[in-house]
Amino acid sequence: MNFKKIEDLEKKYYAGVFSRLPVAVDHGKGVYLYDVKGKRYLDFFAGIAVNVLGHCHPKVTKTIAKQAGMLVHTSNWLYTKPQLELAKLLTKITKQDRVFFTNDGTEAVEAAIKLVRSTTGKKEIIAMKNAFHGRTLGSLSLTWDEKFRKPFEPLVPGVKFVEYNNVKKLESAITGNTAAVILEPIQGEAGVIIPDVGYLKKVREMTEREGVLLVLDEVQTGLGRTGKLFAYEHEDVKPDILCLGKALGNGFPIGAALYNGMDFKTVEHGGTFVGNPLACAVSKTVVETVINENLPKKSAKLGLYLLKELKEGLGLRARGRGLMMGIEVKDGKKTVLDLIERSVLTIHTKNTVRILPPLIIEKKHADLFLERIGSLRV
Repeated sequence: MNFKKIEDLEKKYYAGVFSRLPVAVDHGKGVYLYDVKGKRYLDFFAGIAVNVLGHCHPKVTKTIAKQAGMLVHTSNWLYTKPQLELAKLLTKITKQDRVFFTNDGTEAVEAAIKLVRSTTGKKEIIAMKNAFHGRTLGSLSLTWDEKFRKPFEPLVPGVKFVEYNNVKKLESAITGNTAAVILEPIQGEAGVIIPDVGYLKKVREMTEREGVLLVLDEVQTGLGRTGKLFAYEHEDVKPDILCLGKALGNGFPIGAALYNGMDFKTVEHGGTFVGNPLACAVSKTVVETVINENLPKKSAKLGLYLLKELKEGLGLRARGRGLMMGIEVKDGKKTVLDLIERSVLTIHTKNTVRILPPLIIEKKHADLFLERIGSLRV
């Protein structure tokens, strides 16, 4: 099927919610994607920080086949081993007490909203300007950009926004009705906005002092992306609630809300597909592989190399931590399209090109990316 036919099919049958890049993917292997004509692309955004192990990783593929041959789904009225084995693993590595599984990161944020309200009895949640936490009505209420929010207002009440990376503004916004503060350790969708060193630690100290819960949205930063298993480890803090998604399943839909010192009451929350055996078996394999192959350390090392070469070698305005980077350019969309012509896939937020490759990339892949972006006038 040619590209024009694919475009026509989408226009006729699919919801018009996505602004697509001009690539129709047929299959993937490792750090590469292949289009319907067989052209190979270096994948440097990995499904928006999802495919940390790349495409069709043999361990993940084996787990999918094995578990699919045993049990794909049963109701949460029943116990399943994969769900509880993954719960045990995640609580161990995060040092949290319990976990509720979801189908993605947005649902993890929804679970966090309900949990902080039911636990504290308070209604107010403070989020950050330029934050992105999802598109369902609850998570959308915590998302800053008007283009996402305006068509669906009124949203969930009780949310206020403060300036990111400003502890004083945050502290002054807290009231006696504040249940929680939610933030991203690095703002991803905003264009890879990295707060000052010490910001997260100060927020943690302040929320503890004020008796307010801290929710960290690590849907994009979690599982080794920033050079640590979780971004909060850079400042040695512990959230009350941790939201995960994206990389947790390497492409298989799963998310999680992990929490400490609290829990839902029976029937306060639920879901038909949450924590299904196939998703949990895949996630356990992904997490174990990330840890066993020491991919956070690899992310930190290659990230430092890439960032140095982008800034010093190519003279670009780049920022990042681990393999989560933003490059300031004159025209973000044009740069992404120019890189596609050079067989490299990236995405952009306005005029920031975002770099989120699989954590399994090697130096040769980093050098190939540097060569391709270095050939552009950005």
